[in-house]
Amino acid sequence: MAKPRIKVGIFAGLHGDEPGGILGLIELIRALDAHPPVGREYQLWLYPVCNPSGYADGTRRSRGGRDLNREFWKNSAEPEVQLLERELRLHRFNGIISLHCDDVSDGMRGFVNGTSMSQYLLKPALAAAERALPSNAASRINGFHALNGIIASREDGAFQAPPEQKAAPFEIVLEVPQRAPLQLQAHAFLFALHEILATYRRISFAEEA
Repeated sequence: MAKPRIKVGIFAGLHGDEPGGILGLIELIRALDAHPPVGREYQLWLYPVCNPSGYADGTRRSRGGRDLNREFWKNSAEPEVQLLERELRLHRFNGIISLHCDDVSDGMRGFVNGTSMSQYLLKPALAAAERALPSNAASRINGFHALNGIIASREDGAFQAPPEQKAAPFEIVLEVPQRAPLQLQAHAFLFALHEILATYRRISFAEEA
């Protein structure tokens, strides 16, 4: 019997003025094309521009004037949110990764949600990303308690798995400093994503053994 592939959705450009995540996904696609084993055992769903009108306008918000990352699972009227919620419900991902850029942080950081697996994946991902950008070592980041660049809280209405999903996926938000050069942002995302996929594959194999 064929083993089901691990379904992971990777989302970028939810804020239109954060092109670093979009470039990071492009770098991942190039890496997958050059080295297919990077995606072995996975079924990857890539969403590079989740806020197309904001991206076209170079603005954080959509053309409807809303911050889409505060609209999820609130019966939002925003079409982008409705489409993304539909995708999340349709695919029931094993893992969800969202890429963002932070305009106030001087280092890379991450949010975790869902299963404890998220923490195990994020720690080595941030370490791998330090080949391009340092992590944020502050004890509080944007008002949230942080440990080694990892935050376990997020704003109300933030992008996340459907609340009714029974098998909780791992959920990770990666954030790079927006003031860093774009190419370094993209490289940091690439290194972190590569590490998440490799680490989760190793953990899955170990659990099966």
